[in-house]
Amino acid sequence: MAIVCVVDTNVFLGALIGQHGINRKLIRYCLQKKIIPLMGNALFAEYEDVLQREPLFLKCPLTPKERESLFEAFLSVCIWTKIYYGFRPNLIDEGDNHLMELAIAGCATHIITHNGKDFKDSNLRFPHIAIQSPQAFFEQQEDILWQQ
Repeated sequence: MAIVCVVDTNVFLGALIGQHGINRKLIRYCLQKKIIPLMGNALFAEYEDVLQREPLFLKCPLTPKERESLFEAFLSVCIWTKIYYGFRPNLIDEGDNHLMELAIAGCATHIITHNGKDFKDSNLRFPHIAIQSPQAFFEQQEDILWQQ
């Protein structure tokens, strides 16, 4: 059974610009449907915004067209999730609240991000949702993913 998660934009960006091979591994597992990523309106808008920032991609081996194709492939495996109720957990970075709301709405078990510290000390706690870096996620889930 695939693991349902929210993949933060910093992980996708890291995969594109070659930071940490673990980011690419995570996106590859999503494309192979071993991991099922959720997508919602706010996260989609964030992805589109990040992908338009050309200075971020100076070290990216992919052309803009190839990046767009990879993003479209990623979207094709995402489960589009509507958020009907805003929990507003009041995270340190207000811009990350939508990730938690998406995880709750889509019954995700993980939010995979490089900004885990931004999820600490929220007003609301959701212990069934693990906030992990790609590295920590694979350390915990590799055996499960390998069996798929």
